[in-house]
Amino acid sequence: MATTVYVLNGPNLNLLGTGEPDIYGRATLKDVEAMCRDAGKRHGLDIVFRQSNHEGELIDWIQEARERAAAIIINPAGFTATSIALLDALLMFEGPIVEVHLSNIHRREAFRHKSYVSLAATGVICGLGARGYLLALDAVADLLAAPA
Repeated sequence: MATTVYVLNGPNLNLLGTGEPDIYGRATLKDVEAMCRDAGKRHGLDIVFRQSNHEGELIDWIQEARERAAAIIINPAGFTATSIALLDALLMFEGPIVEVHLSNIHRREAFRHKSYVSLAATGVICGLGARGYLLALDAVADLLAAPA
């Protein structure tokens, strides 16, 4: 039986590939989802892939993942530096959490440098574009396979 990984995406990522390609690349969110599903199959992981522009919906999915998922990969996007509520929900999740950002948030505006989500994350991947999601799935597969 495959292990489930939630891949959660925050606000405006539904527009990925339609603007600011120098920052975010040209891949659409559907492209990223297809890449994640392919990588999930290679690792024997079931992928639940979701995006919302609403903080509360992301929190609901994190809470749902407590019962249904072994790990979470999250790109909190615009909620990265603002959402203590996302942090609180993630802190209640017991499995690995990998935070992903398409751009290198540390090379951008100062307000993007602080991530509340990082306080709950097992690891953070940023600045590698859509490939960051694949690296996150590789890491999650390794973490889940490691002896307890």
